[in-house]
Amino acid sequence: MSPADAAGPADVVVALDVGGTGMKCALVRPDGSTVHTERHPTDAGRGPDAVVETILDVAEGLAGKARADGLDPVALGIAVPGVVDETAGVAVWSANVGFRDVPLRDLAAARLGLPTALGHDVRVGGLAEARLGAGRGTGHVLFVAIGTGIAAAHVVDGVAATGAHGAAGEIGHILVRPGGPRCGCGRDGCLEAVASASAIARRYAEATGGGLAGTPASAADVADRAAAGEPAAAGVWAEAVEALADGLATGQSLYDVESIVVGGGLAQAGPRLFDPLRAALHERMTFHRRPRLVAAALGDEAGCLGAALLALDAR
Repeated sequence: MSPADAAGPADVVVALDVGGTGMKCALVRPDGSTVHTERHPTDAGRGPDAVVETILDVAEGLAGKARADGLDPVALGIAVPGVVDETAGVAVWSANVGFRDVPLRDLAAARLGLPTALGHDVRVGGLAEARLGAGRGTGHVLFVAIGTGIAAAHVVDGVAATGAHGAAGEIGHILVRPGGPRCGCGRDGCLEAVASASAIARRYAEATGGGLAGTPASAADVADRAAAGEPAAAGVWAEAVEALADGLATGQSLYDVESIVVGGGLAQAGPRLFDPLRAALHERMTFHRRPRLVAAALGDEAGCLGAALLALDAR
């Protein structure tokens, strides 16, 4: 029996998707429908202790909101970035939020008195896309989020792999260009250093001396200018697409998935990304089956929905 089948008519899950800048929060029914949403600033600069207190306050407020509306909060799910030990419920490390070995699951369970699950933001996003979004109906899904960085989640039959140390899915650190641009991890030539949204913007600025008319360009601007035929933008964009195709081809060799679902800010480029990326990926396939390459469907709701699913699974 699925969690949705076992749920009562008033059951909801309190779900928080915590980022370095803001928190996306929701009350989610076991069938994946959202009944209430909120957004709150994270203000990570205040330090990890203050961020933890804000998370607990917001979660408690959401549970109170549910009860005031005649709903029954049955679980709490929290998604955070960085390295997460989901089994122990510990936020091991996060540069964006400042966490280091924070037992967030136990702290939240003690405050709210609810069964609580803690998950990695990209893994829970992949969980939601695999079960409720663009990967629905396929048993093997690779969800790839491309934004400031690049990370992935491998979801098999509705379960996202965490790895032995909570660090599974770091596809952004596949070496695709030996001797290439320096990555934030300290190595040269990682996929993230060539094809993330931030890398595309940086590489375009380097190619144009800071951007046209001195205005810094975003990755979306680069995509637009490439489509309009501007040589510098077209070169940077083509390099990013080729690197992404190399990274995804490696992922397909490792995981043999039915669907690759691409989300994050770069996916907003639509056909300007997916048409050349699909062609480049398929060119790299030899004996492997070609995966279905599609855009994520849930947008920025995926983190909350996935956190809710994780919490329901853990009850």
